[in-house]
Amino acid sequence: MPVTNDPTKSDPKARDMIIVDLGRKRARQVKRLRKGKGKLLDKVHQVIEELKASNSISGSGQPVVIVVQERADASNFMGMFGR
Repeated sequence: MPVTNDPTKSDPKARDMIIVDLGRKRARQVKRLRKGKGKLLDKVHQVIEELKASNSISGSGQPVVIVVQERADASNFMGMFGR
């Protein structure tokens, strides 16, 4: 039997989950998002409003997962080598 990584087949509750990928963002943007500030937070609010407007999410507490990857800055990369 083949193994699948599709959560909708293995977990019936996962079908109700919406995953939004905002891509790679600068470390400062991610830090501000964690603090509840900045343009990324505005983007998250915009995405949620778009999902509500298109009736993709219901008012019954449907989970929405926001994924943001922290992009490595050139200064951080050089810092690894102990300039």
